[in-house]
Amino acid sequence: MKFAMWTAVAIAALGVLVALSRPGAVRADEHIAFPADYAQTFKNYLSLDRTQNPDQIMRLFANAPALEAAKAGQPLPEGSMIVAEVYKAKVDEDGKAIVSSLGRRIRDKLAMIAVMEKQGEGFGKDLPAELQNDGWDFAAFKPDGSDAGKDLNECRACHAPLKDTQHLFSIEHMH
Repeated sequence: MKFAMWTAVAIAALGVLVALSRPGAVRADEHIAFPADYAQTFKNYLSLDRTQNPDQIMRLFANAPALEAAKAGQPLPEGSMIVAEVYKAKVDEDGKAIVSSLGRRIRDKLAMIAVMEKQGEGFGKDLPAELQNDGWDFAAFKPDGSDAGKDLNECRACHAPLKDTQHLFSIEHMH
């Protein structure tokens, strides 16, 4: 019994090491790899104060398949990827976000990199209905590309109601 347990642990550990040894293959879940080159290969299409978090700022990037489909008014295809750099806002001595003369929060440290990727046909059908996003899945990474340990069901639940905009808050800005 002990031998079987230790063998299973050793096999699982080996699988993790193999996955992590591939360049850019650090995963927050089994579906999405950290897109290490997104800042060079994706387009930054929107920067904004994050509405649901008063102490955050976001920079949104999309890959070419997502941008091309959005511009053509088509559904975003499998392999479309959206990346959000989530920054903490600079705060004053009372902990309130400092705003510029434009009324916008001022960006401080990069806190997280959130990723949405359109998976294959039928992906997510095993999730409860309130967490399904028509094939989109989510990942959250620390700035170094390691798993941020975020509960991805929070992301799924937040985006699930957005069926009319392909589960994206910002698709209109991709045109």
